[in-house]
Amino acid sequence: MQIAIEPGVRLFVDIEGPALVPDGPALREKPTLLLLHGGPGYDHSGFKPAFSRLADLAQIVYYDHRGHGRSDRRPAVEWTLDQFADDIVRLCDALGIARPIVLGQSFGGFVAQRYLERHPAHPAAVILSSTSPHLGLARKLAMFERLGGPEARAVAERFWTAPNALTWADYNRVCKRHYNTRPAQDGDAQQRIVFNEAILFASASGEQQTMNLLPGLANARCPVLVMAGEQDPVCPIDDAKDIFAALPARWRRFAGFAHSGHGAWRDEPDAAFAVLREFIASIDLRSVHGPVP
Repeated sequence: MQIAIEPGVRLFVDIEGPALVPDGPALREKPTLLLLHGGPGYDHSGFKPAFSRLADLAQIVYYDHRGHGRSDRRPAVEWTLDQFADDIVRLCDALGIARPIVLGQSFGGFVAQRYLERHPAHPAAVILSSTSPHLGLARKLAMFERLGGPEARAVAERFWTAPNALTWADYNRVCKRHYNTRPAQDGDAQQRIVFNEAILFASASGEQQTMNLLPGLANARCPVLVMAGEQDPVCPIDDAKDIFAALPARWRRFAGFAHSGHGAWRDEPDAAFAVLREFIASIDLRSVHGPVP
């Protein structure tokens, strides 16, 4: 469905499961898990059907970022982390969601980090999955070389220093196969994606080149789970460790996965979803945010 978050701006939203479920003589509120997809330029479809495993525990809200996927196309001036982060609040206001648990995967994790900076009192908790706080090109190139040799390193360097259709085609051919340690389980998944390559090239050549999300993480006022795979070339695990170190000690938690690449829930789903279930179940929706220590 299309949800208007401000005049002329509609986001595609899909909701799995009820927020209120029968519990004896009462209705019990489940937490709402808001999923921020990767990219930029991609859509929410990569989360399906994997995250249905959590539907018994939480109401799951999938959506496509502004200008992405099945959401309304928007001008390039709006393709910014500030805009995407503020859209989380706008969407929650439109849907009547209070204190969501927000999970950001990869680029969605960039958005979630900026959201923590700009709206620290809004979430009940945040999950940062396979993401980075900065470009970290040297780490990317070293990991691509370790996993794919000199060719993968050279192709990754050409794309990340000059994102365009030509360098992207080579990157897809040579580098993308090193993102994960486990072959894709769904051969049709790529066909479902509504891809907007213009956003990818604009972001990868623009804001991602200079972003530094670390200072804003000190604003966090809720539990934050950082998840990372040790075999991830595009968001290396040392990037996740930088994020963890920048978060207030009272709120942070780290989960590393030795046999995972980009998205532990793809490569080690049983282990990753066990961590997610435990973390989500631990969140007290009634608690009040404390001060930043």
